[in-house]
Amino acid sequence: MVQYIMLQGTSSHVGKSIIATALCRIFHQEGRQVVPFKAQNMALNSYVTRDGLEMGRAQVAQAEAAGLEPQVDMNPVLLKPTGNSCSQVIIQGRPLGNMSAREYHMGYSLRAFSAVTAALERLKSRYDTLVIEGAGSPAEVNLKDHDIVNMRVAKYLQAPVLLVADIDRGGSLAAIVGTLELLDEEERNLVKGLIINKFRGDVSLFQPAVDFLEEKTGKPVLGVVPFIENLGIDDEDSVSLEDKQSRPEHKALRIAVIQVPKISNFTDFDSLAAEPDVSVYYVRDDEEWGQPDLVILPGSKNTIEDMDWLRQTGLADRIQHAVEAGIPLIGICGGYQMLGRYIADPEHSESAEDRIEGLDFLDMTTHFTREKLTSQVTAVCRDLPFLGQSITAGSLQGYEIHMGKSHVHDGICPFIVTERLGKACKDISGAARRDGLVWGTYIHGIFDNDAFRRAVLNALRTHKGLDSVATGYHFHCEKEKNYDRLADVVRQHLRMDVLRRIMGGDNA
Repeated sequence: MVQYIMLQGTSSHVGKSIIATALCRIFHQEGRQVVPFKAQNMALNSYVTRDGLEMGRAQVAQAEAAGLEPQVDMNPVLLKPTGNSCSQVIIQGRPLGNMSAREYHMGYSLRAFSAVTAALERLKSRYDTLVIEGAGSPAEVNLKDHDIVNMRVAKYLQAPVLLVADIDRGGSLAAIVGTLELLDEEERNLVKGLIINKFRGDVSLFQPAVDFLEEKTGKPVLGVVPFIENLGIDDEDSVSLEDKQSRPEHKALRIAVIQVPKISNFTDFDSLAAEPDVSVYYVRDDEEWGQPDLVILPGSKNTIEDMDWLRQTGLADRIQHAVEAGIPLIGICGGYQMLGRYIADPEHSESAEDRIEGLDFLDMTTHFTREKLTSQVTAVCRDLPFLGQSITAGSLQGYEIHMGKSHVHDGICPFIVTERLGKACKDISGAARRDGLVWGTYIHGIFDNDAFRRAVLNALRTHKGLDSVATGYHFHCEKEKNYDRLADVVRQHLRMDVLRRIMGGDNA
């Protein structure tokens, strides 16, 4: 018999994803065939599966914690905001098109629920435990009639729900009581327990609040989970950028990532931030610029509008002056497109604008089409000029998600994709300026490759007059340790005996 547990929250960013990830790891360690599920994600952090389908990163982390290859059934509906209350709608990993919030919620979302139920049935046939995540709050009364990710899923499966609240931001008791009050009787009955998340301090002082909640709601508090520093697990969406470093720490290398409004896949830089000699910080305006040793332009869901934003904020000029002063610049995906002469979107696949001038660092032009490339890739880097060094690396693993095609007119093309969707190829996927100060690539996750990442960082160190180092930091090994650490903390602070009874059908 398949067992379920669903995590819903009093709001966004309360830690549902992290608690779900922890449960996936705990059940995996116990030998269960556990699988994560979230009916609908709204996020710009996405991932491409082995078969070229796009899904949200939160379920990728949960799949890794469960010892599974990510598959799109874990997240059948993905919404990627493009601006102006509009999102690209992705069903079962394939883009359906752009819809306004009204078009989606009032007209399409309930039709998308058929993809949700189909995915659930396939997962139920292959796994014995489903850890399910909701989105935002189940008590958004203006959205409930068209919601396909919270109580509609719980009712479909008759899944027990744990309601998670974030105490770090305050008001958690009122949020729990208020959320339950706004649910109807059937929905309240599905909520079988409460979790207080991100607690700091002496938990014994919080016991009167636990007693109050249990008496007031009639629901058991399954645990008070502490705030976990330096978690090292992929973030779901841009809300978590609020917690990212906005000022550089005092470390040997300082890397400034430009936080464009439609930043996507900022998880590309987590492996850099985890290196002991690196401070990664995010820049939204001139005051946050600091003194970077390297500037990175990240991916974007709306490259043309973000390019326009760079000019409006003056950051385009700031970047230009930095390169003139010898500070290197790297672009990833949309950031790579911005490095060229211009970006054209004649079919308006991403923006209402026909064309915008780029930063003109690379002799390259980009044209958008409605066809979207989504693929895991294997690539090589041959003789990449960077700060007087020549970087070569083979068997680079990553993925591509983009709608534009870039043509390099003059320059060096060191990044070659050698395998796409399991088939051999020789596709150019990046370019560099001959002086080694500016380069870019379409490959997301390129810095997750340990040898390549350290070669880039050591070139920066040499440029600053510092010795090269071999830190011994291995990104994927450290992620596995972080999943185990998370599982240990949550197991210690959650009443697992009560959770097992709830999953077994006991109201505890």
